[in-house]
Amino acid sequence: MAIKFSPKVGQILMCDFHGLKQPEMIKNRPVLVVGTKPDGHQLVTVVALSTVEPEKQQNYHMKLDDNHLPRNKFFSRGTTWVKADMIYTLSFERFNYVSLGVDNGKRVYFKNRLGRETMKKVYTCVLHGLHLGGLADHL
Repeated sequence: MAIKFSPKVGQILMCDFHGLKQPEMIKNRPVLVVGTKPDGHQLVTVVALSTVEPEKQQNYHMKLDDNHLPRNKFFSRGTTWVKADMIYTLSFERFNYVSLGVDNGKRVYFKNRLGRETMKKVYTCVLHGLHLGGLADHL
């Protein structure tokens, strides 16, 4: 079921990329919210997360601390990387909260957010992914 409200910056969501064309992203995968539009446009800006280590680590890649991540099947595969060169602005329809299972018959979702300092590092990576790394000193 798609999200109905604007998520918070720093939240991790699952995104359905089906319908895009290769070499674009084309599967379900976790993403990190880096921007929202609270004025009702129902759009969210995200960067991709991956458990596959980059072949050549760049300044737009960042390893996430496991303490910040949900405990579910995707994130149990090892290290999680922010791939901040893969930036998307997509409709609420593509996003779901990360499911943690069921507790007393109710679905439980991960709604924690990454902290301010971690997000500052993510934004630095995003700027590098846009070839604007020189602006990172001003964050």
